[in-house]
Amino acid sequence: METTEAEPLARRLERFMRRNFPQIEMHGGTAGIDAIDEETGQVWLTLAGACSGCGISPLTIQALEARLVTEFDEIREVHTATGDGFDDRSGRPDLSDVPF
Repeated sequence: METTEAEPLARRLERFMRRNFPQIEMHGGTAGIDAIDEETGQVWLTLAGACSGCGISPLTIQALEARLVTEFDEIREVHTATGDGFDDRSGRPDLSDVPF
């Protein structure tokens, strides 16, 4: 199936992550979309399961952030959390308990 711009961004993101980051699931982790703000181009993701506390999760986070901004014109910024809250490098608050 060919991707079109009419397809919802969330669906395109999910498919992209499954195809390009299969190692997340292969290693017992999960990656989920928490929220998308299409007006500002921001996306919030959570890595869970084996990703929480994994020594290489910072590398996975860097790769996700770089690839999503590069691959999707409508994404300008990616916020990624693990089981410990949002990445401390960003200085952003933990929004995991905020109902989006």
